[in-house]
Amino acid sequence: MSIAAITLSQEGANLAERLRTKLPDCDVFVHESVEARPTAKRFSSVRDLTTSIFHRVTGIVYIAPCGVAVRSVAPHLGTKTSDPAVVVVDVGARWAISLLSGHEGGANGLAVAVSNILFTEPVISTTTEALKTLIVGIGCRKGVESEHIVAAVRSALESENLSLSEVRLLSTADVKADEAGMAQAARELGIPLKLVSSDEIRNCAFDYQRSDVVERHVDVPAVAEPCALLAGRKTRLVVKRKVFNGVTVAVARESSLS
Repeated sequence: MSIAAITLSQEGANLAERLRTKLPDCDVFVHESVEARPTAKRFSSVRDLTTSIFHRVTGIVYIAPCGVAVRSVAPHLGTKTSDPAVVVVDVGARWAISLLSGHEGGANGLAVAVSNILFTEPVISTTTEALKTLIVGIGCRKGVESEHIVAAVRSALESENLSLSEVRLLSTADVKADEAGMAQAARELGIPLKLVSSDEIRNCAFDYQRSDVVERHVDVPAVAEPCALLAGRKTRLVVKRKVFNGVTVAVARESSLS
């Protein structure tokens, strides 16, 4: 996927540079009025830039107000299967909004990928995704293969008569970001994997089971339960931590009620 990260501000330029170092084939475009690193490409008009790249990239991340993104892409809109994925991030790095070509075009996945790098909240409004209410938190020993993770997730859900089709996200701690088995399991299950920062876990106000063993190994008090709770909104545990062959799984459900 070729990605263009576009910004009009210094704060945005800093965020775009973080995306460039983590997203494959990502180019950074910074407005000419803003100081930027030598790796950034410069532009004078965001609308003109959008016109020149819209049909040449598979994804665009605007680190700018939503209005800027909407007005920039509006003249070029085609269909959800032909338009690039468009994600909007605020310069405060709070939200990553899947704006255009959400499911078919990959913007939902791009929003989660951006969130995992910037630790923002992915905002996905696709109806089929919004109706899913389960989040599966996963911890594992180093080097666990994907087949064991997939089996653990399925077993934890089946133990409580829950369906995989209800799962919106898998979630784990940032210290597990490089676990190949975790990423592969997410691909095999067809469910996005969201990372939760270690600091957020340490400061988590939810009631969850802590583990001295986990803390010794990865310097956080637990992984599966807090990640399940923290990856969503208005969450509660419906499956407390279960251990399957070196994989720990917990499940939380989101609620639309206050």
